[in-house]
Parts: sequence; structure tokens; C-alpha cells
Amino acid sequence: MAIESYWNNPQIIQWTQYLLDSYVFLVKQELISRDGTPLDQAERLFNSPFVVASHGLQDDPVLNYGNQTALDLWEMGWGAFTQTPSRLTAEPINREERARMLHQAQTQGYISDYRGVRISRTGKRFLVEQATIWNIQKPDGTALGQGATFAAWKFL
Repeated sequence: MAIESYWNNPQIIQWTQYLLDSYVFLVKQELISRDGTPLDQAERLFNSPFVVASHGLQDDPVLNYGNQTALDLWEMGWGAFTQTPSRLTAEPINREERARMLHQAQTQGYISDYRGVRISRTGKRFLVEQATIWNIQKPDGTALGQGATFAAWKFL
């Protein structure tokens, strides 16, 4: 499947709009330039040089979006990434801290300047710095999940 097949799927285009709309609503700034069509925006987000990832609201949330930078960093294709419980992006020792951070973002709407260690599919550890975590919702306020974005990381 071609890479563009991921971001130009109608469901992903809609999810991208929820991601972007929720981000600007809560953080009060745009994540990317919002000019062009929703399809243009989905492509721009997918190809952005910073990480954008999200998960749904399951009891054990599963990743449901990762732009190309996220897929590269976690060393996964779209299919594997979007079937991964998001807790597995952190080592077991770091999962309790990760859960606290997600709960804090859930109650506050978003947090910024998050810092934490994550692990790729092949075991590469990296430190995420200055991450923003935000709640994703429909325009009517219905909760859909949480998103994360960061542009700073270093391998450990």
C-alpha cells in the first residue's frame, strides 16, 4: 500500500481534522498551516517533520494515528503502529509515569513541556522533550482520544 493511502483515507482525513481542531481549541495555536482543503491538511500533517500520534479511548488505548515522523521514530509501518496499545511505546518501568501524564492531560485538556523516555519497536530508547499532549474531541465536545506532538528527541 502506498504511503499516501494512509493519510488520504476519508476516515484519516476526518481524524486529522479532529486532531487539528482540538489542538487549536485547547492550545490556542495551530499545529500546522490550515490553508487548503482537509485533504491538503491531512497530507501536510502526515509529512510534517515533527511527531504527531494519537490513540482512542479504549480501556487499554490503541494507537490510531501516527504521521511519517512517528512511524519512522517507532520503527513501524502504519499497520503495526495502528494496532499497538499506546502503553507499549514506553518501557514497563516508565508506564506508571506515562499513565499519570495522560490522566493530567485528560483532566486539564492539555499539557505542554512533557518529557519522558519512549522505546521503538526494535528496542531503541529515546528521550522525548517538550511534548504537548491534548484531548481530541468532536466539535460538540464528545471525547475521542488523546494526541501527542513533539519535535525534540534524542536517542539514549
